[in-house]
Amino acid sequence: MEKLRSTTVVAIKHKGEVVVGADGQATLGNTVAKSSVNKIRKLQDGKIVTGFAGSTADAFTLLEKFEEKLGAYGNNMKRAAVELAKEWRTDRMLSKLEAMMIVANEEDILIISGTGDVIEPDEYIATIGSGSMYAQSAARAMKKFAQNLSAEEMVRESLNIAADICIYTNRNLIIEKVNP
Repeated sequence: MEKLRSTTVVAIKHKGEVVVGADGQATLGNTVAKSSVNKIRKLQDGKIVTGFAGSTADAFTLLEKFEEKLGAYGNNMKRAAVELAKEWRTDRMLSKLEAMMIVANEEDILIISGTGDVIEPDEYIATIGSGSMYAQSAARAMKKFAQNLSAEEMVRESLNIAADICIYTNRNLIIEKVNP
């Protein structure tokens, strides 16, 4: 059976604003399975925004686990991320899940992986998915040379540049701001 592949997710903190965005494409082998998948979720009345790449079913499982960890650790996003990564790495069933997550709040942006990593990215730019390196390069250039842009404009343009290059990324974008 072919693997469902997708996507590009970008999170940027710039000028006090935190924005997370993703494209909407999911592919099965070399075929577009769906072009309008929503890979962004708001938690805690929008105070935390998450984005996921990889298997959609796996990502939803991880999102549920992350919400459980938030509840267990007093809505402390960093602590919940670390506890999720630890469980994800060590639990027999969870360790087979194929997805990655970006979680962001007003202060932090984190990348969470199944290998136990919780990464706080440099320059407040996080990217995951098949088009992540294209989007990250674009975002870094914009932060350096186009500082007049908003975080939302940077996320949108980074995703569009990734869509120009990566066949697993499209231009059906979902973009959400973190609420203060």
